[in-house]
Amino acid sequence: MKRICLIVVLFAALALVGSCRRENRDYRQDMRNFVMALRVHAERTMPDFLLIPQNGEELLTLGDGWDTPPAVEYIAAIDGQGREDLLYGYARDNQPTAPQDAAYMQAHLLIAEDYGAQALVTDYCRTPSYMAYSYEENARWGFISFAAPERGLDVIPEYPSSPYNRNDSDITALEDAANFLYLLDPGRFPSREHYLDALDATWYDLFVIDAFYEENMLTADEVARLQTKPNGARRLVVAYMSIGEAEAYRYYWRDEWRPGNPDWLERENPDWAGNYKVRYWAPEWQSIIYGGADAYLDRIIAAGFDGAYLDLIDAYEYFE
Repeated sequence: MKRICLIVVLFAALALVGSCRRENRDYRQDMRNFVMALRVHAERTMPDFLLIPQNGEELLTLGDGWDTPPAVEYIAAIDGQGREDLLYGYARDNQPTAPQDAAYMQAHLLIAEDYGAQALVTDYCRTPSYMAYSYEENARWGFISFAAPERGLDVIPEYPSSPYNRNDSDITALEDAANFLYLLDPGRFPSREHYLDALDATWYDLFVIDAFYEENMLTADEVARLQTKPNGARRLVVAYMSIGEAEAYRYYWRDEWRPGNPDWLERENPDWAGNYKVRYWAPEWQSIIYGGADAYLDRIIAAGFDGAYLDLIDAYEYFE
């Protein structure tokens, strides 16, 4: 009897712990607050610094659907809204996204645009006809897009031979851009200089790239070099930054870290080795991202990047 009572008490305690962890938090608002804090911090140093969340478009509204009230304060804090797989790649690379899924994502992107945040779409497709349709259809809706032939985002596409809507214009604001290149893994390039040369020679209006080449951050001179097209016109260079997961290959990682130590570090992402879920509302994690000379965002700003492309915005899904 005592054992049964003990088991009942134990299960009740576990249920209470679980409910305490998952109740009394609005995980979506926690992420909105995080992004809005990044905006306030960035503006102190660089008022025109761009913040572009990727995915997590549900944060654009206060309810569970696109037809609920918009999160006006949050949208005011961002300059764009990125979305992967809108037309191709949601279920499988190089395959059309199901119409109902595409419509859901598109409806949210239109909300972003209605409130002044430019939509950026990355479709994962390599068939030339799919790539052409992606560019044309996204442009029809006013979205800037990139048709990525590889999910690893490690190549400059050979098709089209020149960026869609190539132009010679100065690009000084996100809404000026007509195209962008999304390249995160420079591993296929034989050296840092080959990588920079290849980027420098393209005509894209906007780069979304990693702030690092291997373990070393791009210098301010290198970023400035990438900020000009071949004709000398200005282009935007935005740095990728994950704020919803910790990455074991980043400069801030400590060898002794394990899930639960520190206490804001959660389990490893089963789909991406070396990436760990985090309690992104924890002050200790946020201090790694911004607020000090060695913080991720502060280093990006100091290097002269035009903005940050914020990934794992949808980390709230893990906790909900």
